[in-house]
This record gives sequence, C-alpha cells and structure tokens, in this order.
Amino acid sequence: QVQLVESGGGLVQAGGSLRLSCAASGFTFSSYAMGWFRQAPGKEREFVAVISRSGGSTSYADSVKGRFTISRDNAKNTVYLQMNSLKPEDTAVYYCAAARSIFGSSRFYEYDYWGQGTQVTVSS
Repeated sequence: QVQLVESGGGLVQAGGSLRLSCAASGFTFSSYAMGWFRQAPGKEREFVAVISRSGGSTSYADSVKGRFTISRDNAKNTVYLQMNSLKPEDTAVYYCAAARSIFGSSRFYEYDYWGQGTQVTVSS
C-alpha cells in the first residue's frame, strides 16, 4: 500500500538547522511531484515547498525562501527538506505529500497521498 513516512523532526534552537526526510513506497515515486506542508496549532495547513517529479523545478513559500531547500532522490524514493536559520514561527507539524503531476502545486487539495507528519519545534 502507499506509504509516506517522514522523519528528522525534533527540537532545535532558533538559528539552527534540521533536515527532514520522507520515504515513499507503494507507488511510482518518479511519476509524482512532491510537496512539503506544515500546520501549526490553531492554524490552517500551509504550503512550504514543492519539487517537480524530475527534481528540476522547485518552488517555495515566501516565508521560507532562502532558508529551506527541497530536494529528491528518485533512486531512493525519498524527498528531503533542508531547513536552515530556523525561527520559532517555523514550529509546526511538517507533512510530505505526493501529487500525480509534473510540477506539483501549492494547493493541498491537489495532492493524492500524505504522510503522518513529523513535529518540528524551534525554541527562542
């Protein structure tokens, strides 16, 4: 069955870094664009970044541009989110998602599969 399993979350001080991973199985990973979203308590789910199915195109939310980098390894069926210069406002549960399209989207309803999420907490 389809699985997306995130890992790499944790507690970090402001200014620190974390690298999230999302391992995919049960579908043809290279046929899907991959996205990262996040949701903080009491807030709506928010787009973070997306990468095309080839890895050649990426897009970011303005709030993370220049600090976060999305990448993928189609040989390992894994997508990554490198997060640098973390801020307390980055605290949230981070989800990876798969969209059966070339470039993906910032709209959560265009994604077909979702992971269970990993908690990222940034202390001030």
